[in-house]
Amino acid sequence: MDFRTEFKPMTVQPQEIEELSFQIITDELGEHPFSEEQFKVVQRVIHASADFDLGRSLVFHPDAVKAGIEAIRSGKKVVADVQMVQVGISKNRIEKYGGEVKVYISDRDVMEEAKRLNTTRAIISMRKAIKEAEGGIFCIGNAPTALLELIRLVKEGEAKPGLIIGMPVGFVSAAESKEELAKLDVPFITNIGRKGGSPVTVASLNAISLMAERLG
Repeated sequence: MDFRTEFKPMTVQPQEIEELSFQIITDELGEHPFSEEQFKVVQRVIHASADFDLGRSLVFHPDAVKAGIEAIRSGKKVVADVQMVQVGISKNRIEKYGGEVKVYISDRDVMEEAKRLNTTRAIISMRKAIKEAEGGIFCIGNAPTALLELIRLVKEGEAKPGLIIGMPVGFVSAAESKEELAKLDVPFITNIGRKGGSPVTVASLNAISLMAERLG
């Protein structure tokens, strides 16, 4: 293959590229406090972002990975806060066990209720989601208001998620919403600070679904 450039890639084989990337991540990250299962999530987050500081900032509830695997293998729903998260999720590994990936933010009833209450669609979408996805995995990578509403619903006993992956990115309430999530006594994966976003939220779930699939 002629790239018409002085530089030549180390490999053009997809599997080799991923394996080489993960080896580079392992070597450059060095010593870390994560368990073997947690590190698989960290690797994919760094792979998706090329951001080692973001990877190091991940925070896990002790039961997070186990709870995520159990939810997937039990056919629980996965709820995404926005379509970008929904699109990135490897749905075949969710659907293999009877689950599905849902996003409610553009539903007509959600939009109408948000307008009526003069609030965000993200907030209303969480109120709808908890009624349909008990024990499911909530993946929030974009909207801090969605995460804060889900936290409120958990505290009030209205929501019983199996796992919350909360990594919204931004300058308004993003870091604060993740700080609040880390205080919950439910399985969660989050990170410290403003960084985050849909790609790393997706990467976290995909890492867990891969572990679920490899159990057979």
